[in-house]
Amino acid sequence: MDVFSAFSSIDYRSIRASTAAEIAVKRLNGIGEVLSDLDISAIRTQDDMAHALWTLDTADKCIRMILAEFRTECTTEVTREAKRLIDLIELARNGISGYRDGSRVMS
Repeated sequence: MDVFSAFSSIDYRSIRASTAAEIAVKRLNGIGEVLSDLDISAIRTQDDMAHALWTLDTADKCIRMILAEFRTECTTEVTREAKRLIDLIELARNGISGYRDGSRVMS
């Protein structure tokens, strides 16, 4: 899957939203869809770990950009969805840190 195809589909669906908050939620949901493809249990190498961390960092930055872009239109739903994703990213990072100690990652 091309990384950018996920983002282009987010933009297409966002165009059809009727409010700024709906646009923000749709974009956040798109990030959640991308993250759902991340399989931490499949990490076997340092490269796998680096790729997973890059994906998490990029998603985190995108979430923060959405929050900044829609800061005046942030509803409870937008804030809740962003917090849920940020919490999941943190949980995934913690899971990956278990791999960093060398117990699961091969060089």
